[in-house]
Amino acid sequence: HVQLMESGGGSVQAGGSLKLSCEMSGDITSTFCLAWFRQFPGKGREGVAKMSSGGRIKYADAVKGRFTISQDTGKNILYLEMSILKPEDTAMYYCARRQDYYCNGGVPVPEEYPYWGQGTQVTVSS
Repeated sequence: HVQLMESGGGSVQAGGSLKLSCEMSGDITSTFCLAWFRQFPGKGREGVAKMSSGGRIKYADAVKGRFTISQDTGKNILYLEMSILKPEDTAMYYCARRQDYYCNGGVPVPEEYPYWGQGTQVTVSS
């Protein structure tokens, strides 16, 4: 079993920055796809960014150039550095994992990921 726990959310003014963390524990494998999703009130989860153990990284167009996904392999922590934040980035952010590298080549889709964190809220005020 795999456990994920996000942290780092909060409130920030437009133009500001936040860094989200996702601590991963349990039966961690060396092959993986890792992703960040966000969910707006009343909407489904949408993919923000992903990275695979094969080195592929993909961002949603809405965050490209502003968000950076990275991992501290030794500590099993996934990060999402967010800069130039906009009010429309306000959402609940989730990290997710699958234990192989068979993630699709595009923006991550929720159905591909069996393991999820509980989410962390990001609020951007104008």
